[in-house]
Amino acid sequence: QVQLVESGGGLVQAGGSLRLSCAVSGRTFSRYAMGWFRQAPGKEREIVAAISGTGGITYYADSATGQFTISRDNAKNTVYLQMNSLKSEDTAVYYCAAAPKLGMTRISRSRYEYDYWGQGTQVTVSS
Repeated sequence: QVQLVESGGGLVQAGGSLRLSCAVSGRTFSRYAMGWFRQAPGKEREIVAAISGTGGITYYADSATGQFTISRDNAKNTVYLQMNSLKSEDTAVYYCAAAPKLGMTRISRSRYEYDYWGQGTQVTVSS
């Protein structure tokens, strides 16, 4: 069983930065594609960014391009989401997710490809 624990969320003023972390249990973390998703009240869960097991392939939603950076440290079984220049519309619960089925060199934008999810961490951006 794969367990994911997010941290790093909180309240930040518009224009500020946060770095989310997601610690993943298991010995095969480097074989998992990882994704960050978010869900705002009344909205569907949406992809923010994804990264392949090797870290060599990344994807960003249009809303995240140039603003957020996804990275991973396979030695620490951790994936990160650096969020800069935060805006009120970035307010949401952020989830990390793991997709072992994608292997080391593929990623996916679809939440249905991710089998394991963290509990979520709240990010609130005040204007």
